[in-house]
Amino acid sequence: MELFKKKDSRFYWYDFKLRGQRYRRSTKETNKKRAAKIAALRLSQTMGGTGPLDRKAPSLEEFSIRFLSWVESATLAAKSRAYYGNGWRLLSMTKIVGMRLDHITKEDVEGLSFSGSASNTNCALRTLRRMLHRAEEWNLIGRVPKFKLLTEHGRNLRLDDDAEQKLLVAAKACNWTPGTFDLFRDIIIVARDTGMRNQRELYRIRMENLDWNNRIIFVPDSKTAGGRRMIPMSDRVSEVLRTRCGGRSEGWLFPSKRSKCGHLTDVGRRFRAARAKAGLPEDLVLYCSRHDYGTRVLTNTGNLAAVMKTMGHKDVRAAMQYQHPELEMVRAALNQGRAAAMPTST
Repeated sequence: MELFKKKDSRFYWYDFKLRGQRYRRSTKETNKKRAAKIAALRLSQTMGGTGPLDRKAPSLEEFSIRFLSWVESATLAAKSRAYYGNGWRLLSMTKIVGMRLDHITKEDVEGLSFSGSASNTNCALRTLRRMLHRAEEWNLIGRVPKFKLLTEHGRNLRLDDDAEQKLLVAAKACNWTPGTFDLFRDIIIVARDTGMRNQRELYRIRMENLDWNNRIIFVPDSKTAGGRRMIPMSDRVSEVLRTRCGGRSEGWLFPSKRSKCGHLTDVGRRFRAARAKAGLPEDLVLYCSRHDYGTRVLTNTGNLAAVMKTMGHKDVRAAMQYQHPELEMVRAALNQGRAAAMPTST
């Protein structure tokens, strides 16, 4: 076993022969001790027939075909498949797409940049990490470089009254069919006044789960165990739901002939079009209506338990993000106290 440095590389390389076959590759390490350990591991893997050293690793683009095929066939949730698909879309526009898997380093990954929020960048990085780990498991590379994800901050934007009005005015200007506009408007209203999660709850409302006598929506299934709950109907939600039902008592509230599952699954394209026309920030998404719901309910009731119950939260920390309106109360109290302490002019 020979360990050496090439003139054009800062890494240590190993070189050995086994059963008449020569193995020569970079350890991707600049530290000699760590490089020696990796070289010994490669020798051990090759002797055991599990090493990837008898062939060149494919490029990231070449490997994506196998990876995406695995994503489609693996027992992953539909959301996970869509997540990795979007992650690859982001990665496919970067400079590392043509690099061999074993040549991608931590420095290469840290040099990548993506538009949008930190969550958008992390989508690409998580996909890359999963791809590299699959390549390691399939013996195409010997080691996955370690790299950090960006810090993600929770959604602070609210789809409030002002944003709703701007979206609906913009949607009118998009010249959609009356049915499309009505659907978009109803989704916005129900999302804002129920705080329901988009795909798992809102789009899956069934007429059988509407209690007209008590004006309650029953959510039978959700993201979490605590998500199974009852949500009160506001006056305008009640009006929207009655119009949507049209006298029927069973079936999807938002049916879709195009969807395999029979119900609406997304209004993202329409939302983005209206948002752009309204000049609203790109970080504003339909899910921001859930944040707005929690904020309004907590502000008007001061009852954190009620917020948790109607939103399907079990962890207090998840509901605490809606506490920021209380800062206005503190500010008002401070200003009031200061005003009381000021001497009156004579």
